[in-house]
Amino acid sequence: MLNAPSLLRGIASLVYPPTCTICSAAVGSDEYLCADCEAKLSRIVPPFCAKCSEPFDGAITTTFSCANCSHRVLHFDAAISAYRSRGIARHVILNFKYGKQFHLRHLVGGWLISALNDSRIQDRKFDAIVPVPLHPARQRERGFNQAVLLAEWVSAHIGVPVAPALKRVRFTTTQTAFDRAERIQNLRDAFRLRKNADVRRLDVLLIDDVLTTGSTLSECARVLKQNGAASVYAATAARA
Repeated sequence: MLNAPSLLRGIASLVYPPTCTICSAAVGSDEYLCADCEAKLSRIVPPFCAKCSEPFDGAITTTFSCANCSHRVLHFDAAISAYRSRGIARHVILNFKYGKQFHLRHLVGGWLISALNDSRIQDRKFDAIVPVPLHPARQRERGFNQAVLLAEWVSAHIGVPVAPALKRVRFTTTQTAFDRAERIQNLRDAFRLRKNADVRRLDVLLIDDVLTTGSTLSECARVLKQNGAASVYAATAARA
C-alpha cells in the first residue's frame, strides 16, 4: 500500500508529468535531467590537482599541485567537486541558489554524493557535516542558505549528522570581482566557531555548492582546525 507522500507524488505526476529542468523533455518520476542534458555535464575526472581538484588537460599520471594552490596555504586537506560549474551545471545551481527552485537540491545533492565517491575520501569516516554559513544579512536577503539544504540532504543519505559549527561574523562583498589574493584578504576573520560548538578531534566534511578559488572553504577549514578539528575535507557540487 502506498504511503501518503508516495500517493501525492503519483497524483502530481499524472497532472504535471515530470520534465527535464533544462529542455522540458519527458523524464522519469525521480529524474531532473533527460539523458541528453545529463550527457552535457562536464564531469571532473583525473588527472586533477590533488588539493583542489582543478582538472588538468594534459597527459599526467603523477600527483600534482595546480597553479591555484601554488605559493599559498589552503587549510582544507582536500576539496572534491563533481562537475565543472559551466553550462547546464551552472544553470541548475544558479536556479537553485537564486531562483529559489528548492526541488533542485535533490539534483545538486546527488552531484555531491557522486563527489564523495572520490578515492581521496570514499573510505573516510566523518564525524560531522559542516555547511559553509552565510552572513545573517545575506541569508535574510536570500531567504535560505543553499549550503545548509545541501548538507541536510547529504546527511540524510550518508548518516552523518549536520553540525552548524560555524557562523559568519563579518559581511563581505561578493567575491566574484576579486582576484585570488583579494579573495583571501576579503575573507580573513569572516568566520568564527559558534558558541558551544565543539569540533575537537572531529573529522569534518565541509559542504558548499561551488568552489571557485577555494578561499572560502580554506578560511572555514582554518577556523575549524584552529579549534581542534582533526581533519577537514570539503565537497562541492561544482567548481569554476
